[in-house]
Amino acid sequence: MARIMNPTVRFAPSPTGTLHIGNIRTAVLNALLARKDGGTFMLRLDDTDRERSTEEFAEAIRTDLRWLGLDWEREERQSDRLGRYAEVAETLKASGHLYACYETEAELDLKRKRLRARGLPPIYDRTGLRLSDEDRAKLEAEGRRPHWRFRLPNSGPESGLSPLPTVVSWNDMIRGDQTVDLGSLSDPVLIREDGSPLYTFTSVVDDIDFSVTHIVRGEDHVTNSGVQIAIFEALGAEPPAFGHHGLLISADGTALSKRTGSLSIGSFRDAGLEPMAVLSYAALIGTSDAIEPHGAIEDLAALFDLGKVSTTPARFDAAELRNLNAKLLHKTTFDAVADRLAAFGVGGSAEFWEAVRGNVAVLEDARDWWQVATSDIDPVIENKDLTDTAATLLPSEPWDGDTWKTLTAAVSSATGLKGRALFHPLRLALTGRDAGPELKALLPFIGRTRAEARLKGLIG
Repeated sequence: MARIMNPTVRFAPSPTGTLHIGNIRTAVLNALLARKDGGTFMLRLDDTDRERSTEEFAEAIRTDLRWLGLDWEREERQSDRLGRYAEVAETLKASGHLYACYETEAELDLKRKRLRARGLPPIYDRTGLRLSDEDRAKLEAEGRRPHWRFRLPNSGPESGLSPLPTVVSWNDMIRGDQTVDLGSLSDPVLIREDGSPLYTFTSVVDDIDFSVTHIVRGEDHVTNSGVQIAIFEALGAEPPAFGHHGLLISADGTALSKRTGSLSIGSFRDAGLEPMAVLSYAALIGTSDAIEPHGAIEDLAALFDLGKVSTTPARFDAAELRNLNAKLLHKTTFDAVADRLAAFGVGGSAEFWEAVRGNVAVLEDARDWWQVATSDIDPVIENKDLTDTAATLLPSEPWDGDTWKTLTAAVSSATGLKGRALFHPLRLALTGRDAGPELKALLPFIGRTRAEARLKGLIG
């Protein structure tokens, strides 16, 4: 994909729930596009749903973005712009692009059923356009309030109000050439009967007013993009460039949802996952790049190319994300985690971190190994003769990285045991675990007193 200079992009969640990995993937793709090409990343809260939008969810969205390092240069809220939407709606009404309709939802549903029964597509019949001023006045006298539909540019003098095949096309940044037939669609409702605007409308107004140049979102918006291009043109504005990525689906193949709490960004944070692991996963899943951990968002931006993004759904794998998190920690330096280790009560400086980092899946696992090394544990005695012998052969302190080799050589010479028969019983006694960090690195932190007690089967 060619370089895009100074793009303005937006992430536009509705604060009606918490963000999940699918939402964040869209945010990441937009943020990386802006970061790579010197652009602006905007957070726009689409909060016109007054019943379900809450400030608690809005703040949760900000928290998730900040945790991931997805800083935004501008924030806007649609609830602050209702006057602007009303102003633009009046413009569309005056130009004949927005017209009043009075059917109830039950009446519309009945119309759709009748059309389907006749084998016809359930397209709105534009009854609202046939109403006279007298008709509208009578309906409003009955207590009805209009909702307002946008008249799609899909008819002509020869068809009257009947829609004709009308193709809207664009070169999608991800999917290539795309077309939407406006003749197969109903005129969309842009204003509800209570006066509140819908997303299809408000999003276009915002994109115009905030000079959004590129829109990257899920493939479920492809048809919506065709409709919105028509609205941009009705308002005399040039549509942004569009890119529609394949959706992220759950392990069982179903769509992700805000109700999928186990896949929320907050749940990843609570589980101890690293922000850069989540960010790396969200940026690379469903692309031609290998899913590998990256330590900085700049590294991901350098790799970023919408041409690498697949148009097919990508399957989220929680185990793959956890493995990615472990890989990230395995190559993380002590300086990068020193303060957090201290907060967990982990000592031992860089030497201890380097001893255990290859055996942690989340950072808090280092605390478990610190406790194994420095606190009392119940040893597991698999071969008492072996461990009793080892207890008598412990070298004098100070201990270092050669102590384990010295000890095992002495025990092997005394018992004739080698390989797993030698090493496994010693590991069980010294750590209480079947596997873990190399004992040559861990043993100096255990120390002679605890090692002797554990080898003798005592708590130590």
